[in-house]
Amino acid sequence: MTRTTASGAYVVTLEPPTTPPPLNRIHVWTVSVSRASGEPVRGARIDVSGGMPQHGHGLPTRPRVVEIDGNGAYRLQGMKFSMPGWWTITLKVRDAQRDDDVTFNVVLPPAAAS
Repeated sequence: MTRTTASGAYVVTLEPPTTPPPLNRIHVWTVSVSRASGEPVRGARIDVSGGMPQHGHGLPTRPRVVEIDGNGAYRLQGMKFSMPGWWTITLKVRDAQRDDDVTFNVVLPPAAAS
């Protein structure tokens, strides 16, 4: 899943460990961040929020993002989905030049519950 942030400052790719992501298990995602020019974003601070808009609750865990290699690659740790349905994951990217955010939609089918 690749999206441009709200004001176009960054291009963010969010990669789940499996498709669909696991249900009721802690898992790790890969995040890649580059500038609109294609240059990797190094040393960014990335905050995570999200939840189930139709149910009115947030994520059941407090995931965090850590840098992997200094080349725009990050690890989103502590993700967990507690039920099938529509979830959002919002990443707020901050670096010395700019703050911007992007929201991804993730739909876990009922089959993911098995």
